[in-house]
Parts: sequence; C-alpha cells; structure tokens
Amino acid sequence: MSRSASPGGRPPGAPRDSLARREHAFGAPRLASEGQPTILTGDPAASWPVPDPGSAPRARMIAAQAGLELRMLARNGEQLLLTLIIPVALLAGFSLEPLIKTGSGPRIDFLVPGILALAVMSTAFTSQAIATGFERRYGVLKRLGSTPLGRDGLIAAKTSAVLVVELGQVVVILAVGLALGWRPDASPAAAAWVVLLLLAGTAAFSGLALLLAGTLRAEATLAAANLIYLVMLGIGGVLFPLARFPAAIRPELKLLPAGALADGLRATLAHGGGLPGLDLIVLLAWAVAAIAIAARTFRWE
Repeated sequence: MSRSASPGGRPPGAPRDSLARREHAFGAPRLASEGQPTILTGDPAASWPVPDPGSAPRARMIAAQAGLELRMLARNGEQLLLTLIIPVALLAGFSLEPLIKTGSGPRIDFLVPGILALAVMSTAFTSQAIATGFERRYGVLKRLGSTPLGRDGLIAAKTSAVLVVELGQVVVILAVGLALGWRPDASPAAAAWVVLLLLAGTAAFSGLALLLAGTLRAEATLAAANLIYLVMLGIGGVLFPLARFPAAIRPELKLLPAGALADGLRATLAHGGGLPGLDLIVLLAWAVAAIAIAARTFRWE
C-alpha cells in the first residue's frame, strides 16, 4: 500500500528543509530560521513576554480625566455660555453704558474685579454643581469612582479642569478689560494676592457645588445652582456696589463668598491695597466649612 504525500506536496519522511529549498528556488524568500534546528523547551509559554498588568500612573490618569472634562465642557454650549460669554457680555455692556452707578471712579475699574469674581462663581460653583449633579444621576460618578482612578482622583481631575477653565477666563476678561480702557491701580505684589484670592474663592465655591450636587436630585441642583447664581449676581457686590444697599445689611453681604471675593479683588486691583486679610479669611472659612460638610454628606449614587 503506497504512502500518500502530506499536505503541501512533501512526501512522507522527507525533511522539511528540502521543501523550503524548493520554495526558495521559485522565488520565495528564505527565512532566518530555515536550516537551523528548532529547539523545543518543555514549556512553550516560557518564551512569551511576561505580562505586566496594572493601571497607568496616577498623575497620567488624573490628567486624562481632566482632559475629558475639558472636552465635555467645550462641547456643551450652555456651559460655555455660562462660563465665558455671559461674563464678557456683562463686562462690555455695563462698562459701555451707564446702567449702574459705581461711584466717582471709572465704571470699568469697578467692573473688572467683580466680573473676575463672577467668572469664578460661574465655573467653580454653578457649572460644576450642575454637571456633577447629572453625572451622579446617570451613575457616571459611581462607575468612575470604582475604577483605578478612584474617588479622590476624580475630584482632583475635576478641580484641575476647573482651574484650567478659570485661567482661560482670567486671561480673556483681563484682555477685554484692558481693551475697554481698564488700568489697574495695583501694588507690585498684587498678582500674588489675586492668585491667592482666586484659589480661595475656587475652593469655597467648589465645596458649595459638591455640597449641592451630592445631596440634592439633579433637577433640584439645577434649580438651586441657577437661583444662587442670580442672587449672588445681585447682592454679592459683583455688578452693584454694596454701598448702594442699606447700611444695616452691608456687613452680612460682605460675608457672602461672592461679596468677599469681589471686595478683595477690588481692593487689590482698583485701590492699590495689600492683601485683604478679612476677605481671605471669609473665603477660607467658607471653603473649610463647605468641603467638610460635603465630604460627610456627599452621595456617589
């Protein structure tokens, strides 16, 4: 009984390298391993690359999540309207038209510090509260909190995104203010005081945003955040001088986070003052209290 040829045309018992030489004769390239003995080990998996499971470095994860937060903000027209278009429109409109009485000085000198405070409130409070509230409703926070990023990493990413947005807001508002004739009356150390006030204000408003978003339903957070935004816009010294309000309630208005931030920025940029210690203390007190309460009451789902 004849023995049939194996697949590929190689007769049984013929060496494999003879078939390779015939293929090479017809133009097939010769492999580097042809003609060399194959050494088989006891475990074929021993030559595989060693797996290295694990998550990316923590800083990289936070940066990636912060970039995602920024891209989501850029795609959301309502958030862009709240964080950039409204502050710039108010600055331009109220500075060009005598809609309010700001005292003896130029209106633009009063408005620029107040609009900076409004920008911080728009981003760190209103925008963050609404976005976080709906992310909590749809289960996004719960899923992200269970990833290697963790809950503290998620908070760090959101904070980083807020700071990046605020940096852009400050640059745009200062540029528009200078174009409209604003000339700050500031001391050499004013830049450091402004940064300190903006960071303290961001911490205070972020704590309030997380307090709202972590305890109320998404729809209630949306309504409350917008209502507080409008109230702060009216009585927080942002657009209207606190001197226009009754003397009996002025001290209380200065204790609001918006009032403290606007008053501190105005004292630094418009009046050439030093570090406004009382306003900074008020902002830090709001920040500590709001963050502490939010940490105890925040619900991730």
